[in-house]
Amino acid sequence: MTPEISSRLEAHGLTLPDAPAPQANYVPWVQTGALIFVSGQISTDADGGLITGKLGDGMSVEDGAAAARRCALSLLAQVNAATGGDLSRLKRVVKLTGFVNSTPDFTDQPKVINGCSDLLVDLLGDAGRHTRSAVSAASLPLGVAVEIEGIFEII
Repeated sequence: MTPEISSRLEAHGLTLPDAPAPQANYVPWVQTGALIFVSGQISTDADGGLITGKLGDGMSVEDGAAAARRCALSLLAQVNAATGGDLSRLKRVVKLTGFVNSTPDFTDQPKVINGCSDLLVDLLGDAGRHTRSAVSAASLPLGVAVEIEGIFEII
């Protein structure tokens, strides 16, 4: 990891977790050319516990955004693993797809996924700016609140 990213994480009171292991029959990331496709990262707390809940039913937008921030850290952890621990190779975040466990009438999915987007821009500057989709899901694996997958360009 670069000293710049380390200091920005520290300024936020965060540390990069170990790259989470897959929960089923898939790989956490695949590199093709200069792109790394990272499988969906589910919302977990700093101790690895699941952040569960349904937006619009007892879970606030702020809680959902905090869960999405945790997904951002897992995404970066996977890119860190894919680059052999050299995040200086990360050129930019290309695309995120965020899934929000929410009720049918909940419409603030973009505000929830902003938790991830905002953190990536805070940590990476312009290289963190990306295209994005934010969609609702009737349920997510293990009852988690948020799952986010990403595409990253490396050098």
